[in-house]
Amino acid sequence: MQKERDSGCPGQSQTGTVPDCVDEERSEASPVRYRRKLGLLLVVAALVVTFDQLSKLWVAANGPEMELVPGFLDLVYVRNWGAAFGLLASHTELLIAIGIAGSIILLVFFHYMSPVADLGVLSFALLLGGAVGNLVDRIRLGYVVDFISVQFIRWPPFNIADASIAVGIFALLYFFYRSGVFSQTYERSHRARG
Repeated sequence: MQKERDSGCPGQSQTGTVPDCVDEERSEASPVRYRRKLGLLLVVAALVVTFDQLSKLWVAANGPEMELVPGFLDLVYVRNWGAAFGLLASHTELLIAIGIAGSIILLVFFHYMSPVADLGVLSFALLLGGAVGNLVDRIRLGYVVDFISVQFIRWPPFNIADASIAVGIFALLYFFYRSGVFSQTYERSHRARG
C-alpha cells in the first residue's frame, strides 16, 4: 500500500498518493531536467558557433570563390556590413547591440518557457548559435562573412549562422504549432472579444 501524502492543496487525489495540484513539470526533478535542457541548448549553440567560425576561417584561407556544384552551389567571400539583405549597413555598433540584446532575450525566453520537448530546445539552440556566430564576426571584424551562394534561386550569399537562424525559426514555429501555442492564443483572443 502506498503511503498517503498530505499536500495541503485543494483537490487532493482520492487515492491519496499524489495530489492533483502537483504538476509533474514542477516536481523535484524539474531543476535536473532544466539543467539538462540548458546544457543541451548551450552545447548545440556552441557547436553552431564553432562550425560557423571554422567554416568562415576556411573560406577566407582558401580563396574568394570556389564552384562546388556547377550551376547550383558556390563558395564566395562576401563582407556583409549590414544585417539581412544589407540592412543597417555601416551601423556596426547598433547591430552588435541588437545581437547582444537578441541573445539575452532568447535566453530569458528559454528560461521562462522552459520547453520540455527536445525540438523546442533545439530551436532555441539554433537561434542562439546563429545569433552569436554572427555577433562574433561583428565584434571581431566589424562585418559578417557570408560565403554560401545558392545559384539556382539567386539568393544573397549567407553563412552557417544565417542558415542556423532560418532553420531555428522554422523549427520553433513547428514546435509552437505542435505544442498548441497558436491554438491556445487563438482561443484566448476569441474569448476576450466575447
